[in-house]
Amino acid sequence: METVAPFKEGIDVIKEAGGEAFKFCYQCGMCDTVCPWNRVRTFSIRNIIRQAAFGLSEVEGEEIWRCTTCRNCVQQCPRGVEIIKVGTSLRRIASGAGIVPDPIHIATASLRAEGNPLGEPRAKREDWTQGLSVKTFTEGMEVLYLPCCYLSYDPRLRKVATATAKILSTAGVDFGILGVKENCCGESARKVGDEELFRHLARENIKTFIESGVKKILVSSPHCYHTFKNEYPEFMVNFEVVHITQYLLELINEGRLKLTKDYKKKVTYHDPCYLGRHNGIYDEPREVLKKVPGLRMFEMPDSRKGSLCCGGGGGGIWMDRKKGERFSDLRVEQAIAGKADVLVTACPYCIMNFEASRLTLEGSEAIEIKDITEVLQEAI
Repeated sequence: METVAPFKEGIDVIKEAGGEAFKFCYQCGMCDTVCPWNRVRTFSIRNIIRQAAFGLSEVEGEEIWRCTTCRNCVQQCPRGVEIIKVGTSLRRIASGAGIVPDPIHIATASLRAEGNPLGEPRAKREDWTQGLSVKTFTEGMEVLYLPCCYLSYDPRLRKVATATAKILSTAGVDFGILGVKENCCGESARKVGDEELFRHLARENIKTFIESGVKKILVSSPHCYHTFKNEYPEFMVNFEVVHITQYLLELINEGRLKLTKDYKKKVTYHDPCYLGRHNGIYDEPREVLKKVPGLRMFEMPDSRKGSLCCGGGGGGIWMDRKKGERFSDLRVEQAIAGKADVLVTACPYCIMNFEASRLTLEGSEAIEIKDITEVLQEAI
């Protein structure tokens, strides 16, 4: 069994990442109570991380790779222990020792080679724009739109990038993309412990942003939003970062985007972890949906601050979770129980996981999975 104990530098990494905070832990168990893993199996992040504080956690097994960094545990902790940071530090030790699951190794290798985790060539990054009037970003444009790796390459998620571009054009927004110059934001690389790769991607992106004269960045992914807004300032830069849900509401309120067509469907909205718990954006997407004519909306259980994680964060999007261990199945079942016609969200990871669940769950054929931009495009 590989443990942290023999490595003094490993214990130091844990302490630097917040491991010392565990002296404040009084084992109340709130973190385990709200952890989504305990909806599908027995799992104790509390034991793993507490052992890490003493340099005793195992890094060779699969348990340290289960955390989706959803932040529910941190939100509930009465002592303010940053469990996610300590868990990530364990992964940094494992990554440094070359002890990582194969899917993560494959994804990070692709990030190094092509700037995306999907094994796709950089030269095809802007192929999603074919047939659209999307320009290359130049200094002075209103916004830089960064669609993220998944919206650039995944066939299902390209529809989200297309819907977004069409909405921006309809609203008269002067926007552009970086195309082949785009790199992954690096968020998942950092969360799986590859800090060196994260820093490489961040520096490359920052260099490109500065050289291109970027001031305002518009993103579709909450993971990109969180990273550009909250983590890139570590490199002594600050760009204005806006999530598409915020920008859509702004466009509607300013009268630049008009919704005229009835959307006669019953809808429920899922709060992505990195948009909601990590960044406090709950109201904007709901306000946008309320402005769609004819749309009927209801709230599922486990919404807003208590939203049920889809399982995609913390590198989970790269892992192959077996049936019975997918949080996304539970979420789709909640939407079906509420008789929703459409399960709407605003995160590519959530869409991918919900689409996978929809294909395997009995009785889920009728429900649609949509990004908020796809709903708006139908209402314009």
